Amino acid sequence: MKIASPLALLALSPMLLLAPACVSVKSMMKGTPSAAISKRLPPLEILADQGPLAMNDGALPEDPLKLFQQECRINLTEPTDSATYGYAKLIVKKVRTLRTGRAVQGLQVLTFMIPAIVGVPLEWYKTTLQAEVQVSDAAGNLLGSYLGTGTSEVKVAMYHGYSQTAAPRLADVIALRGAMAKIRPQLDTATTRLRPLLMAGGTVENPTLPASSVVTGSR
Repeated sequence: MKIASPLALLALSPMLLLAPACVSVKSMMKGTPSAAISKRLPPLEILADQGPLAMNDGALPEDPLKLFQQECRINLTEPTDSATYGYAKLIVKKVRTLRTGRAVQGLQVLTFMIPAIVGVPLEWYKTTLQAEVQVSDAAGNLLGSYLGTGTSEVKVAMYHGYSQTAAPRLADVIALRGAMAKIRPQLDTATTRLRPLLMAGGTVENPTLPASSVVTGSR
């Protein structure tokens, strides 16, 4: 087999940086862990505010709402197709993403991407994200708020990693999932207090379930 010339590898290096990796981000978006709280909250309207995440280069505007809907459906709230008894709102409070290893990326280009071809990562996206979940009754009265912080480290690599287009989004998604995982046990503890207050507050007028989908914040 004829080995590609160094000049050919150099010419291909931008394409290699953007080449799709072996794992799909879409599959990760559907991977909410099953860790239901001991006594679920009654059905709620699900809202999301992407906050500073709207200015990040990673998550799509709809990602926070989709992830929070999955979290509520799988772990937090009872299912329903009609009445809802209040609101659960996810708010992204802080987010910070660092790209590390870019000096290595320069070295990769100088060496005609040979390290990347044999599996050396090109760089890493590291995200730290703080999120808050607010629970309110049907009249909009705040009953409780719960904070959590999640982190992530996603590598850009040709085989065992992600492309430079997919890695930023995945880093945000994993960090947001981590924040919700920190909030979940807090809601587990609080549900004994929250549930009777939500039920006593009555139902939301004109509920939007089964597809509650309010998201705020914009890029």
